[in-house]
Amino acid sequence: MTDAKSMDGRAASPRRQADNVGLGIGLTLAAILIFGVQDALSKMLVQTYSPFQVAMMRYWAFAAFALVLVMRQGPLRQAFRSASPRLQVLRAALLVFDIWFFAAALKTVPLAELQAITLVYPLLVTLVAIPILGERVGPFRFGAVAVGFLGALVIVRPGGLPLDWGVAFAIISAAFYALYIALTRRVSSRDSTATSMVYVGIVGLLLTSGVGMFHWQPMDLPSLALMGLVMTTSTLAHALMMVALSRAPASVIQPFNYTALPWGIVMGYLFFGHLIDTVSLLGAAVIVGAGLVVMARERYLATIGRASRPRPAEQSPPH
Repeated sequence: MTDAKSMDGRAASPRRQADNVGLGIGLTLAAILIFGVQDALSKMLVQTYSPFQVAMMRYWAFAAFALVLVMRQGPLRQAFRSASPRLQVLRAALLVFDIWFFAAALKTVPLAELQAITLVYPLLVTLVAIPILGERVGPFRFGAVAVGFLGALVIVRPGGLPLDWGVAFAIISAAFYALYIALTRRVSSRDSTATSMVYVGIVGLLLTSGVGMFHWQPMDLPSLALMGLVMTTSTLAHALMMVALSRAPASVIQPFNYTALPWGIVMGYLFFGHLIDTVSLLGAAVIVGAGLVVMARERYLATIGRASRPRPAEQSPPH
């Protein structure tokens, strides 16, 4: 991740910094769009094939991408050295469960509503960060979380989105992803990005393949082509997101993840002829607004925390 320095280590000018951040935002928007296309293609596939099979084949592409990227940075054996191997394995498994449940939800839940429901994950991160990261959450953020869940209830209100297993799978998917994010924050202070990536790739590959093989169905040529597009778009979107994170801070990029909602609306209409109703759209807007408030509050508290830390010259000497 870059800050006040350019990639070659020289001090970057304010104009260059702005260009880097602008590029990072642009790449993020492109990645979210491509993820939206991937979700639409995956929704087509899970109407015929098992979500476990679709997730397995998608992971084949991601694992290959992760391993190639890590091996370009150094020996693969070195990347497996982790200060918290059990947490890394658990973190990788949580991401697999997130993808399984999301793929299962795709079968019945329209794309727009699915994106809206799963966007409660930043609110869930706020809650799970209390036991996992030991963070203190005040009434301001608790209030934002409550408002966000109220938005989700608006979407699944009587007469709105049918309350079926697909909705339950979407909520469970968001919960697993929130746990994954919290554990990622925890291990990031101990392990390198390469280590985190290789564990996600290998553990995910073994877990999805071990389950997916029992749900295998032969695919015809059109389905194989569609699956190839899913694998390609998944890899491309992950690559763009990684480059984006090298150009702009994650705190700047994170709010743009909410563009998944408008893309979900567009893809749902273009691919399936579905339009989200006005009340559900209002509920989705409440979820997004609450999430952005939580992000802004966390960023503010982090800024205050950095400002309150003593400078190196002011710190007491070690005992």
